[in-house]
Amino acid sequence: MSEIVWSPSEDYVERANVTRFMRANGIGSYEELVARSQADVEWFWDAVVKDLGLEFYEPYTQVLDTSGGIAWATWFRGGSINLAHNCVDRWAERTPDRVAVRWEGEEPGSRAVTYAELREMSDRLAHGLSSLGVQDGDTIGIFLPMAPETVAATLACAKLGAIYLPLFSGYGADAVATRLRDAGCTVLITADGTTRRGKVVPMKETADEAVAAAPSVRHVVVWERLGRTGLPWTEGRDVRWGELLDAQPAAPFDTAHLDPEHPLFVAYTSGTTGRPKGSVHVHGGFLVKIAEEVAYQTDLHQDETLFWVSDLGWIMGPWEITGATALGATVFLFDGAPNDPPDRLWDLVERHRIDVLGISPTLIRALIPSGDESVRGHNLSSLRILGSTGEPWNPEPYLWFLREVGGGRCPIINISGGTEVGACFLSPLPITSLKACTLRGPALGMDIDVWDADGAPVGPGEVGELVCKKPWPGMTRGIWKDPDRYIATYWSRWPDVWVHGDWAMVDEDGFWFLHGRSDDTMKIAGKRLGPAEVESALTDHPAVAESAAVGIPDELKGEAVWCFVVTRPGVEQTDELARELTGLVADRLGKSFKPSRVVFVQELPKTRSAKIVRRALRAVVLDKEPGDLSSLENPDALGAIRARL
Repeated sequence: MSEIVWSPSEDYVERANVTRFMRANGIGSYEELVARSQADVEWFWDAVVKDLGLEFYEPYTQVLDTSGGIAWATWFRGGSINLAHNCVDRWAERTPDRVAVRWEGEEPGSRAVTYAELREMSDRLAHGLSSLGVQDGDTIGIFLPMAPETVAATLACAKLGAIYLPLFSGYGADAVATRLRDAGCTVLITADGTTRRGKVVPMKETADEAVAAAPSVRHVVVWERLGRTGLPWTEGRDVRWGELLDAQPAAPFDTAHLDPEHPLFVAYTSGTTGRPKGSVHVHGGFLVKIAEEVAYQTDLHQDETLFWVSDLGWIMGPWEITGATALGATVFLFDGAPNDPPDRLWDLVERHRIDVLGISPTLIRALIPSGDESVRGHNLSSLRILGSTGEPWNPEPYLWFLREVGGGRCPIINISGGTEVGACFLSPLPITSLKACTLRGPALGMDIDVWDADGAPVGPGEVGELVCKKPWPGMTRGIWKDPDRYIATYWSRWPDVWVHGDWAMVDEDGFWFLHGRSDDTMKIAGKRLGPAEVESALTDHPAVAESAAVGIPDELKGEAVWCFVVTRPGVEQTDELARELTGLVADRLGKSFKPSRVVFVQELPKTRSAKIVRRALRAVVLDKEPGDLSSLENPDALGAIRARL
């Protein structure tokens, strides 16, 4: 991974939003930009607000306040704002006919919703929720597939000052109920159903079962997505979306003027034990950080369309909605499986002229076995920026994405952060050269470093803990109802330093790379090894479609490497192939890291955001409790693996 695989053309540099920002602030190079944004975070975030024209009703008097400690930093003190004003109201007045949301499901046809139409929909819903008794500070569950109605629901909550809970559209009833109870939701917004791989997903029935276990919920608003007949209905509690909106006045809703620290939404992450963690994000900080990322990292312009393959329940759902609309551009949403049929994603890009496409590395690895022709059969010339997040890359799928999907023209803006981060720690810019799999460097305004076990910066080429030494606007304002857990999880290892749980490395040329979660890292014979290193070696074998490596306790080595392998179609899963794969890893990484076992499986356990849940694989092997698995898309995979073992 030492070679440069992409460099920006003069056109990329001249067109880039970040180039405009640099010139306006007298900054001459990428390195100078990163250094200045880290050294003076207050200057940087104030300059972002001005450059992007983000609007406060009342101007702030202080950019950053750390008087309560860095872990409890607050931003834009003294001002008032509302995310909905910035993301819909102002554009409905200035560019009413521009498309805000373009949408398609698995069925034929698509919809385009303008900023004027999105404002009317969100205003009517805000009036409707108010008529149901929703007030400032109430929590509202949003259990919807990705659609214009989903965007309107988030904006309606923001207009009221209500706090929304983005819930994965594929959750089971227990997962929905757990989150509704923890947040004390009074209203749940859902759909009668959706489709995935051609099958109906009965969301209303799931919602009913969840609400039965969440007594705080007084009303269920149902968007009739499929128009299903014979839908179960509870009179007095259930409300039809269309009827609720039709009953409201046409007059605009008076969007609330809020403190920038007013909670916007609570995003739950799966916990390894106990209940999920609710990350609290706020109007001012989330808006500013996400608008900055989408403008400077993915370089979105007003006449362009952003499509990140996501669900509202993954942080990238609120990220793409907020980022695109804050800039007055178009967000494309898809409701369904992006790989059914295998070329569906490329078909969507071609027909809707997508400019910025974001995916997870796991999704690309799942699409590669369909063959290069599934991509080459579509005109992807509209693409200008490729994005990725979710987990570390392997070189082969990264280069396939770069060359086959982007034609070698488009940079891969490989970002990494998390739900609690509200954004990203690391990211390239479209003005930077790239090596395969790199994240290039710290995201702007993020004071990131890589430390060893003693809290000292590591040298080039050494792997250490990714840390952040200063606050940023998008950081979670604690864990919902559990401040002690927040401090213990992120701030307890070193004073005033956020420890994220990622292993990172900076090479001799200053390019940054991730090596997986530190709790996924294996310690073999005293040496640390990231799963991505093993998996990269395995995916170089032509028989392997994807794989996951985990460490299993071993008396001799401390831990031994076990590999779970999904083979390409038509490949015979033999002992001989297993021996080939163990030998390949040993040749690449050294005999000490030779896998103790290769287990062939039909599929790996993944979340709806396509992350492989390695701790669940480890738990199956050890016959231990795997922790919260509510975000798994395919829980049956674990049963099949257990049977195989």
